[in-house]
Amino acid sequence: MIKEMIVVEGKDDTTAIKRAVDAETIETGGSAINKEIIRRIKLAQQRRGIIVFTDPDHAGERIRKIITAQVPGCKHAFLTQEEATSKGDIGVENASIKAIRQALENVRTDYEGAESDITLDDLIAAGLIVHPLAASRRMEMGKMLGIGYCNGKQFYNRCRMFRITREEFAAAWQQLDKEEG
Repeated sequence: MIKEMIVVEGKDDTTAIKRAVDAETIETGGSAINKEIIRRIKLAQQRRGIIVFTDPDHAGERIRKIITAQVPGCKHAFLTQEEATSKGDIGVENASIKAIRQALENVRTDYEGAESDITLDDLIAAGLIVHPLAASRRMEMGKMLGIGYCNGKQFYNRCRMFRITREEFAAAWQQLDKEEG
């Protein structure tokens, strides 16, 4: 059993999580997170820890940001859009058991006030911003680093939040160049 409670968006996500692993969930009920849900998440974080596991879409990112801003020290699990898409619908509920388990094995912790030695210049050099293929490169690097897909500014913030080391970044960049080369 996973000791942390997993924060998901809805009932279908809970069903998918429980198919894949033995865990308990807190459902946000979508992107309109109310004070009671935040209170429950804070309590769960204090007592057991939480893993935020939202859909890899705009609404899921919005929920992730709201929770992260109000509940420090969250763990995060990420799926790619490919892993979470079925018949044009994006959501945790569409992911395979294998993809859900893998995402939960690769959780990242949000460190409050975290610092990373990754700079914006590193993102430029790696072609993750200000590059014609920046979006696709960020998608691949996000997979390799286990931080999900996001825009350039958010990618930089996630490198900081999750304390991505220069060595992790360089290894992923090298792998990306090898795969593209």
